[in-house]
Amino acid sequence: MSDAPAAPASAAAKGLCPRCGAKTLFQGLAAFAPRCRACGLDFAGFNVGDGPAAFLTLLVGALITALALGLELAVGLPLWLHAILWFPVTIVAVIFCLRFAKGLLLALEYRNQAREGRISDA
Repeated sequence: MSDAPAAPASAAAKGLCPRCGAKTLFQGLAAFAPRCRACGLDFAGFNVGDGPAAFLTLLVGALITALALGLELAVGLPLWLHAILWFPVTIVAVIFCLRFAKGLLLALEYRNQAREGRISDA
């Protein structure tokens, strides 16, 4: 644990608290812990929402579709083999990308002091 806050991308990739840098951001695969066990930062106060999930569904879906079409045109695999191959790849890609995207959004909200219902004076 360090006294300096972690960079948002580093905090997201490693699951670090954006305030103290302890590895306490997630309690599950892609679920936030209620608060940091080291410094007490309340993660529930941040509004991450479903934005990362919707965006990643489209992005990962397009990428997997392009890869599946490319493989089909190059090799010509049977349909059942495509299903066996791409289903687990899609699930793993969505879960790990979702973890990173949610962590990044929370770290950016912390760094920029974003709160609901507040307009910047600048």
